Amino acid sequence: MDGTISPTSNAMRRALRRARDGVALDTAEAAVLLRARGEDLADLCASAARVRDAGLAAAGRPGVITYSRSVFIPLTRLCRDKCHYCTFATVPGKLRRAGHGMYMSPDEVLEVARRGAELGCKEALITLGDKPEDRWPQAREWLDAHGYDDTVAYVRAMSIRILEETGLLPHLNPGVLSWTDFQRLKPVSASMGMMLETTATRLWSEPGGPHHGSPDKEPAVRLRVLEDAGRSSVPFTSGLLIGIGETYQERAESLFALRRVARAYHGIQELILQNFRAKPDTAMRGMPDAELDELVATVAVARHIMGPSACLQAPPNLVDGEYARLIGAGIDDWGGVSPLTPDHVNPERPWPQIDRLAEHSAAAGFELRERLAVYPEYVRRGEPWLDPRVLPHVRALADPETGLARPDAVVQGHPWQEPEDLPASYGRTDLHTAIDTEGRTGDRRADFEDVYGDWEVLRERVLAEGAPERLAGDLRAALATAADDPTRLTDDQALALFHADGPALEALCRIADDVRRDAVGEDVTYCVTRNINFTNVCYTGCRFCAFAQRRTDADAYTLSLQQVADRAAQAWEVGATEVCMQGGIHPDLPGTAYFDIARAVKERVPGIHVHAFSPMEVVNGATRTGLSVREWLQRAKEAGLDTIPGTAAEILDDDVRWVLTKGKLPAATWVEVVTTAHELGIRSSSTMMYGHVDSPRHWLGHLRLLAEIQQRTGGFTEFVTLPFIHTNAPVYLAGIARPGPTARDNRAVVAMARLLLHPHIPNIQTSWVKLGAEGAAEMLRSGANDLGGTLMEETISRMAGSAYGSYKSVRDLQAIAEAAGRPHRQRTTTYGEVPAERRAAALASDGHLPELLPVLD
Repeated sequence: MDGTISPTSNAMRRALRRARDGVALDTAEAAVLLRARGEDLADLCASAARVRDAGLAAAGRPGVITYSRSVFIPLTRLCRDKCHYCTFATVPGKLRRAGHGMYMSPDEVLEVARRGAELGCKEALITLGDKPEDRWPQAREWLDAHGYDDTVAYVRAMSIRILEETGLLPHLNPGVLSWTDFQRLKPVSASMGMMLETTATRLWSEPGGPHHGSPDKEPAVRLRVLEDAGRSSVPFTSGLLIGIGETYQERAESLFALRRVARAYHGIQELILQNFRAKPDTAMRGMPDAELDELVATVAVARHIMGPSACLQAPPNLVDGEYARLIGAGIDDWGGVSPLTPDHVNPERPWPQIDRLAEHSAAAGFELRERLAVYPEYVRRGEPWLDPRVLPHVRALADPETGLARPDAVVQGHPWQEPEDLPASYGRTDLHTAIDTEGRTGDRRADFEDVYGDWEVLRERVLAEGAPERLAGDLRAALATAADDPTRLTDDQALALFHADGPALEALCRIADDVRRDAVGEDVTYCVTRNINFTNVCYTGCRFCAFAQRRTDADAYTLSLQQVADRAAQAWEVGATEVCMQGGIHPDLPGTAYFDIARAVKERVPGIHVHAFSPMEVVNGATRTGLSVREWLQRAKEAGLDTIPGTAAEILDDDVRWVLTKGKLPAATWVEVVTTAHELGIRSSSTMMYGHVDSPRHWLGHLRLLAEIQQRTGGFTEFVTLPFIHTNAPVYLAGIARPGPTARDNRAVVAMARLLLHPHIPNIQTSWVKLGAEGAAEMLRSGANDLGGTLMEETISRMAGSAYGSYKSVRDLQAIAEAAGRPHRQRTTTYGEVPAERRAAALASDGHLPELLPVLD
C-alpha cells in the first residue's frame, strides 16, 4: 500500500479504544485503523458493527440488509477519460467491429428495461463514459444525427422513456455533472451517483498515475460534483475505489472528505467501498488486487467515520463469497444486483444469485430486503429530494411506511408529466394583510433543521474565513484617484475605500455624489410599479430567505393566473407602468408556467411592462421544459417578457453564495443567464445583497464582474443595493450571519458602486424597503440616483422582517427625493420618459391601490 512504517502497538490500541468508546476519530487515527489486521481487525469490526446496528434500529429496520434489483444499461462505452484500470471505456473502432453503435439505441435501452421489469427489477442503472463527444467526433456525429445537443440530453430522453414505458426508476451515473446538468436530470431520475474514488491529487496529476490524462478524475472536480448534488437535493451515491496506489493517510482523507460533504448537504445516500481488481489489457494489469483485509478494514473505518445513519455498500461480486466478513465490518447494503444483465464495469465478475445472497445474509443474522434506487429515507422525505414528476413513479413501487420496495408492486410505466390538480392557493387567505399586522406564524419554517444542510459545518466554514481585515491603504491617494478618475482605482485602493470611516467616508460619499451629478444629473428617478410574488412555495433552501415556504406551511400561497392578471390590471388603473413578478421555485409549477404568467398579464394589460423572472427562475423553467436557457428566454420574450430582474445574484462569489443559498445557481450560471438575456435584447437590472457572511473583497469582486459584463453587453439598466435583512433569516437565526450591514457599510457600498461601475452602469438604486425613507435619502447623498418602485404590495422583505412597510405612494417617494434636496422624475423600467397619461393616472391615485386583493378569491 505505502512504504511508511507500520503504526506502533500503542497507537493501534489507542485508536481501537477510541473506536470502541464511540469517540470521534481524526485522520491520523483512521489511517492507523486502516492497517488493522488479525485480532485488531476483529476488534475494529465488532465496534463498527455495533455502530451499524444502532443506525438500523434508529431507521426502523433493525437486522435488515438491503439490495436493489436492477438492470445495468451501459448507454455508451465511449469516454473522454483514460483511466489506467478501466475496461468499460473503449474506442469507436472496437464498437464498430463488434457491431455496436456509438450509443445504445432507444430500442436497445427499452428492450433491456422491459425485460428487467418482467423479472421484477425496479432500478435502471444507466452508466456511461464522461462527455464522450468532447473527445470522439463519432460521438458528436451520433448525437447530431439523432437530434441531441449533448450526451446529458440523451440520458434525459432515455430516462423519460424508461419511466413512461417500463416503470423502472432511473439511477444515473453519467460521470462529472455541472450544477445545471443536475437541474436537467433531477426531474427524470430517482437518484444519481458518481464514485469519488480518491482525493489523492497526485494519482491524477503525476505521469503514470491511474487517473493521469483524465480531466474528470481531478479530485477537486469530483468533490464539487458531490457538493452540487447536495445543493440540488439529489439523493446521491458515491464511494471509494481502494488499492489504486493511494496511501492509508490518503484513504483516510478521502473518507473524511466524503463525511464533510455528507454533513454539509445531507445528500449522500450511500457510500460504495470497492476493492481494486487488476484486469487484462489495462495499464494496471500487473498491479496486485486489493486484499480482502484491506476492504474489510476500510468498511469498518468508514462506518466509524460516517456514523450510524450512513448507508455503506460493498459489491458482492468482487469478494469471492466472503459475505460474512463484509457484514461483520459494518455494511448494510449489497448494492444493485441484476438477474438479467452483467456488471459491465466488471464483466468477469458475475452477480451472485439473489437467493444465495439472502442465505448468506441470514447466516449472518440479517434479513435481505429489497430497496429502490433511492434510499428509504429519501422516499419518506419526498420533496425536495424527489421531483414531483418522478414522485408518482417512486410511490408506485415503495412501501409508504418503510420506504423500501413493495414486494407486491407491479412494475409498469406511468406518465411522466407535471402534477395534476395544482391547487390555486394554500395557507392563510389573508396573508396579503396579515403579514403587516400579525407577522409570520413563526420565526422558522417547519423543516428548519433539515432543509438547509448542517448548520455546524457552515459555522465552522464561516469562522475559518475569519473577520475581514481593515486595510491600511493610503486613503488620501485613493480618494484623489477617485475624484480624478474613478476608472483608475486599483483593487487595493478600492478595498481601502470600502473600509473608509469618519472624515474619509464623508469625502468618499461627496466624491461619489459628484460623479453621480456628472453622470446622470440631479433628478431622483422612480418607477410606478407593482410587485407580484405569485408563489412563496419553494424548496431551493436559500439560508437567507424567510419568504420560502413548503406547500403545507401556514404562510404558503400560490396565485392563479387570473389572480396575477387581476393584480396587473389593478396596478394599471392606478398608474403603474410595470409589474415586477418573481416567485419561489415551486416544485409543481411546470417550466411553461412562466410563459403563461407573462401571457396572462399582457393579454389583460397590453401596455404594461413585464419585468419578471430572476435568473434562478429562468434556469428552473429551462430545465423543467428541457429547453436551453436561450430557447427558454426567447419563448418567454414571445409570451410577453420585457426585462428580467437581476436578483438571485446575492454575492457573485461561490464560496459566499453556497453558505447563503445551498441550492441556488452558481455565479457562472447567473452570468450565463443575464448575458444570454442581454444578447436576446432582454435587458436586466443587477443587484448585490451584502452584510451577512461577506466582506469588502467580495463586494469588490462582485462589482468588478458586473462592470465587465456591462462592457460586453450593455444590458444592465441599473445596479440595486440590497442590504441583508437578518430578522427572520435562517442563517442569522442559526448564529452564522451578521445582523445586516451597518449604516457605514451602506454608505460605503453605495458610494463605491457609483465609482466602480462608472461610467458603465449609470443608475444606482437604493432600497427604501430595506433602509426606510431616511436611510434612502442618505444613500441619495452618497451616490445613488434612483429609488426603485412604489411596489404597491411587497412580500419578500416583509417576510424577512423589514420594518419599512410594503409599499410607498408616489408622494412618499417624491418626499424622499426632497429630503435629499433633489428634484424627482417618474421613469419607465428602462429609464425612459413616461407617457403623460400614465403620469396623470399615477398622480391622481398617488400610485396607491384602492384595496389589496386576497390570496384566495
